[in-house]
Amino acid sequence: MTKNRTDVSPKPVIQVIERMFSLIDVLASREEAISLKEISEKTGLHPSTTHRILNDLTVGRFVDRPEAGSYRLGMRLLELGNLVKGRLNVRDAALVPMRELHKVTQQPVNLSMRQGDEIVYVERAFSERSGMQVVRAIGGRAPLHLTSTGKLFLALDEPQRVRSYATRTGLAGHTRNSITELSALERELSKARQYGVARDNEELELGVRCMAAGIYDDQGRLVAGLSISAPADRLDEGWMPKLQATANEISSALGFSADSPSAN
Repeated sequence: MTKNRTDVSPKPVIQVIERMFSLIDVLASREEAISLKEISEKTGLHPSTTHRILNDLTVGRFVDRPEAGSYRLGMRLLELGNLVKGRLNVRDAALVPMRELHKVTQQPVNLSMRQGDEIVYVERAFSERSGMQVVRAIGGRAPLHLTSTGKLFLALDEPQRVRSYATRTGLAGHTRNSITELSALERELSKARQYGVARDNEELELGVRCMAAGIYDDQGRLVAGLSISAPADRLDEGWMPKLQATANEISSALGFSADSPSAN
């Protein structure tokens, strides 16, 4: 009986497709138009083969020819890229990585986003065995300054905006551990900026501690936070590298890279 192949070939099986990919990669490496001769040299393709494929790509608007003998990436790629970007959804990108992180920690893993002066929980991976009796429901809200993810967002605000937030909200507390003074909040945000992660030390709910890492889009903007919640005596600092790696994985799925505009 013939088995279905589930592996993926490391390169295209159709030679012309492989050559087309090589040409596009060369064009993508330069902002300005590149001559036919240079493209041919960089790809190792014969000039006539290079010319023929580039002409076909020009017909499809995948490549532009600003002047005779030179080429650059075309607007069709931008149009398609915008379509893909529009379909990217942080929740969809996060679901599988969140479940994998939950398997490692056996504690609730939360995905939350900022809305005004609050974070909103948009997804969660958890099980009844986690031992967490108090779990924020999807769609639930919490003040920025009382949550690990909220602190990540506040840490990116200008000092004046943080002061305005403190004035608007009064930095109301929920527990005896809540940060209710601006100076203490500013120190906490300074640590979040320095280390790129944040924590909630029973500030929202007594007996519950959290740690969070940021999720970024293709423009380097913080769009969500990924956090682990656990009973205060069970939160393991050893989870932080895995949490950060998972947040980075989700960010990469959204198009983030070290070269993203706000990442530099």
